[in-house]
Amino acid sequence: MARTVLITGGSSGIGAAMVRKFSSEGFTVWFTYLSGIESDSPGSTDANSRAFPLDLNDRASIESLAKALPYIPDIVIHNAGVGSATVKRVSDEAHLQDEALIKINAIGTLWLNELLLPHFKERNSGTIIFLSSVGGGITQVPGFRYADGMSKAAIAFLGRILAADLAQSGINVFTICPGATSTPMFEASTLAGLDSLSREKLIAALPKGRMIEAEEIAALAHFLTTDAAKPLHGAVLDASMGLGVNPGLLQK
Repeated sequence: MARTVLITGGSSGIGAAMVRKFSSEGFTVWFTYLSGIESDSPGSTDANSRAFPLDLNDRASIESLAKALPYIPDIVIHNAGVGSATVKRVSDEAHLQDEALIKINAIGTLWLNELLLPHFKERNSGTIIFLSSVGGGITQVPGFRYADGMSKAAIAFLGRILAADLAQSGINVFTICPGATSTPMFEASTLAGLDSLSREKLIAALPKGRMIEAEEIAALAHFLTTDAAKPLHGAVLDASMGLGVNPGLLQK
């Protein structure tokens, strides 16, 4: 029987790449999108995919998702979140943007996981994957918004403490911390507003002289659902292609 994966924020960027990857591997894929945001619309889905609305800034929306799922998936990938630029769609006020970064990225993810976790424990099986970031999850990248990094650090901590609590269970927990990945979020937070020369210079200075592709992070997430990944339980994975050990390479 095909396993089922729930991917939050699955309609764009890394999440969309994960939807494609898991669908191609024969999984039943459920993914969430932010209703009312044109750039986050679910678009077309195949027969093995189903889209659900989710707003991590709204407790009622999180509870509605948990109730709407036909059953508890085998795998949940907490990918949805906002960045320093995309959070501006929440408010024009800087302090409200900071609040939203923490609430959406950290607290909303915590709430959803807490609603699903009892079912994973009852079944004593499954995989939980968190998406953090190299900035906050692994190291400090200068020049980025503090609240953004704080929220990603909180996710990395959640992955660690949950893995510790579940170390003797049949549930596997991992955290992925991508670096500079070719996504709309990285475009908005880092590349937008740069002229072509500055853009080329920034990308050339990155590890390996390029951005990470979303498909590479999706392939890593898929690997973590295999038996071969079980020894990595609790790992907070630096998936930054070297930016985590040399964050000064990314200068906006």
